[in-house]
Amino acid sequence: MPHGRPQVLVYTRTTAYRHDSIPDGIRAFQELGAENGFDVQATEEPEAFDGGLDRYAAVVFLSTSGEVLTPRGREQLKGYCASGGGFMGVHAAACTEYDWPFYGELLGARFARHPELQPGVLTIEDKEHPATRHLDAMWAFTDEWYDFRASPRGAVRVLACADESSYEDGGMGDDHPLVWCHEYGGARVFYTALGHTAEAYDDPDFRAHLLGGLRHVAHMT
Repeated sequence: MPHGRPQVLVYTRTTAYRHDSIPDGIRAFQELGAENGFDVQATEEPEAFDGGLDRYAAVVFLSTSGEVLTPRGREQLKGYCASGGGFMGVHAAACTEYDWPFYGELLGARFARHPELQPGVLTIEDKEHPATRHLDAMWAFTDEWYDFRASPRGAVRVLACADESSYEDGGMGDDHPLVWCHEYGGARVFYTALGHTAEAYDDPDFRAHLLGGLRHVAHMT
C-alpha cells in the first residue's frame, strides 16, 4: 500500500433495489475519514476497479445490489484480496453478485429475506473486536434484520447476532449471525447487516461500529 493517508474506496453501485440511505452512508464514511486520518473515494462506476485497487487500504461495498462488477472488475477485486487487501460489506452488500461464487464466499453469506423494518436487539458475542468493543452486551437497533440463505457460523468469527425474540418474523431461529469477520482469499473481511435507515448513519454507536470494522480490514488498528 502507498505511504501517507490511507485511501478507502466506498462503492455504491446498484442494479437491483436501491437504498435511500446510501448518500447518508457515504457522508458518514467521509466524516469518519476526516476525523480519523483517512480519505474516502465514493463511486458508482465499475470502471473504478479497472486500473487496480492496490492504492486502497480497504474497499467497502455500501448497500450495493445486483450485479455490480464487470468481468475485469471481478478479476481486480479477487487480485486485490489475494494481495492482502481489506474488504468490508455493509447491509445490502449481501444482496450483490449472486452469480459470482467467490463473492459469496468472500462476504460469508448471502441475503435471503427480511421482515418489516422494526426495532429489535442484537446480542454482542465478541467484545474484543474494534467494531463491537464499545457496545453493551445487548444493542437495541432498528433495521430490517436480514435472514441469510445459510448461517456463516463455523466459517467466520461471529461478532453479533439478532435476538429473534425481540422482533417479529425472524427466519433463522436461535442462531442468527448479523455481524462477522474472517479472512478469505488473502483479504481481511468484515460484514455488518445493519445500515438500512438514513438515521443509522448519524447514530454514534453505529458510526463507531463502522469505523471499527473498517479499521480492522484496513489494518488501521
